[in-house]
Amino acid sequence: MIEPVHPDELRVSDAERAAVQEKLRRSVAAGQLDLHEFDTRVQSAWAARTRGELGRVTRDLPEPPFPPPLGHRFSDDDAGTAMRVLTIVWASITAVNLAVWTLVSITTGQFVYPWWIWLSVPGAALLVLYVVGIGRPRR
Repeated sequence: MIEPVHPDELRVSDAERAAVQEKLRRSVAAGQLDLHEFDTRVQSAWAARTRGELGRVTRDLPEPPFPPPLGHRFSDDDAGTAMRVLTIVWASITAVNLAVWTLVSITTGQFVYPWWIWLSVPGAALLVLYVVGIGRPRR
């Protein structure tokens, strides 16, 4: 009769080793490990053959915190919503004009006056509003 394999004796994959390495990297970022200990543990993780060996690499580490989400570019109030919408509209119009100008220049075989450059004026106005604080998140 074949005895079942204990979970700690199961072989590990490279994906499991990479997940442990990522946990170790987050632990360094959180200040739970120094670089020398990180290096030693990463070497142990990649040398591990079983889940038991791999588990011993991180057994004493609490789950490291995930990095905070990236900050918002615009505030969550009405001004932020307006700036977000205006910026999307401006970027879309600029992209379409640039694409049309490029196609016209390529198909005619000559450099056509870059009319799309005039769209930098409303873009500059949006930038000035943002710099003075309209729609920008508070810190």
